[in-house]
Amino acid sequence: MPMLSLHAVSKSYGALKVTDDISLTVEAGETLGILGPNGAGKTTLFNLISGDVRVDAGRVEYEGRDVTWLAPHQRCRGGIGRSYQVPQPFGHMTVFENLVTAACFGAGQPEREAWATARDVLEQTGLLAHANKPAGGLTLLDRKRLELARALATKPKLLLLDEIAGGLTEHEAKQLVDELKRIKAQGITMVWIEHVVHALLAIADRLFVINFGQKLAEGEPRAVMDDPEVRRVYMGMEV
Repeated sequence: MPMLSLHAVSKSYGALKVTDDISLTVEAGETLGILGPNGAGKTTLFNLISGDVRVDAGRVEYEGRDVTWLAPHQRCRGGIGRSYQVPQPFGHMTVFENLVTAACFGAGQPEREAWATARDVLEQTGLLAHANKPAGGLTLLDRKRLELARALATKPKLLLLDEIAGGLTEHEAKQLVDELKRIKAQGITMVWIEHVVHALLAIADRLFVINFGQKLAEGEPRAVMDDPEVRRVYMGMEV
């Protein structure tokens, strides 16, 4: 049974169709990379999966269940965790408090159990030294780490990552990829939107490319990147 299935999912804003009849399947334990130019509809696709935005047509299935009309918090409690392209931590709260909040409200854990989850995630993501710092004062790399950590604190089976490597240096991106490899080894299914192609290619099992809200290509990563149409769409990008 697939971890995630989208069936002819569509979303429009007025006359603009940002997601146009998209169907895809993600198997348990798989890492699917999603590529597309700016404005292609990638983040909207994530919003439809997480429930932040309602579909106009189509169906979203998670672990074989129809979750199309479930609220975001219900999907999160069921095991769908996500990060956002622009990190938005509770800036006045400490890093530790951010993770406890995610574990309590995202995973439904009692407070003391959430403390243990927060400690484990701090160690896993290299944030232990920053546990008592206000989240609003972190560097970009550590804010990205915290965004990942908050998603992990919800105990996801399916992890949605939205351009988490964006803005990082080469060295920082490598650190992030190493962390994601460890997460992948734990059996967590991931769907990762990313413009840093070399980071994505280091971990993705399969790529799904969209343009103007429609599927452009899908398949083994190197084969997809060799596709002439994909290259045309990514003209000017370092592949």
